[in-house]
Parts: sequence; C-alpha cells; structure tokens
Amino acid sequence: MKTYELEKTQIIDRPLEEVFAFFADARNLAVLTPGWLKFEIRTKGPIQMAPGARIDYRITLRGIPMRWQSEITAWDPPHGFVDEQHRGPYRSWVHTHAFEAIDPGRTRVRDHVRYSVPGGAVVHRLFVAPDIERIFSFRAQKLEEIFRRGGGRSDP
Repeated sequence: MKTYELEKTQIIDRPLEEVFAFFADARNLAVLTPGWLKFEIRTKGPIQMAPGARIDYRITLRGIPMRWQSEITAWDPPHGFVDEQHRGPYRSWVHTHAFEAIDPGRTRVRDHVRYSVPGGAVVHRLFVAPDIERIFSFRAQKLEEIFRRGGGRSDP
C-alpha cells in the first residue's frame, strides 16, 4: 500500500494561544472545509478535545455521501495535536497539526498529512491529490480571512 504525504505551512498574524484555541474547537473544522464536500459534524454536544476523543462527520465526496470518524491520538496544547481516521474515504489518514510562535503575535501553522488511498497511484493522481490540494488551498484562504477580520471566531 503506497503512502502519500502532504505538507503545508502558513503564517498567521495572531498569537499562538489564539490560533491554537481556534483549532482546538472541533466545530471550526466546518468553517475550514469547502462547501462542495457538504461537511457536517455528527457528534452531538460539546467535543472535549483530548487523546481518545472521537469525532464523527459526514461528507459528500464526488457525489458519494460517506461517514468519517477521526480520533485525536495526540494532544499537546498549544503546540499541536494529531487526528487519525478510523473510518472514512482513505485507507489511512494521519494529520499532524503543529503550531509555533515565531514573533510576538505571529504563529506558524504546519499541517503534515500521511495517507493512503484505495485504487492506487492512478486514483491518487487523477482524483485524490487534486481534491486534497483544493481542500487545503481553501483552508489557507479561509484562515487568512478569519484571522484578518479580528481573530479565530467562527462567526456564521
């Protein structure tokens, strides 16, 4: 099974604690996900982020609705956390989120994703890689918008 990796880095002009607090609220993932995925968090109530926390989602990928469940497998506020897919569209998905204060009031956000897909290299090249690039490009743009307008509030 071939494993692929994606690495993205973004500088946000906000303090580390504020940026981490935004990411620590699992409900903000909906804000960072493009509308074409029809993303919906299915886990009820407040989500306590900690190792072992499981979060259920529903997405529609290329017209096919599917369930996704992730587990927080590492939690190190305000420096990072890891979520891993338990059920979903990938054979495996491990997403490491790292946060680093780089100047007063500025934070480096690093995403490292290691994943594998059903269907192999052709499916990855034609479908999965372009979709993941679009998702992370949307996410970067949305983070810029959110933190430019005054912070990590996920205003509707």
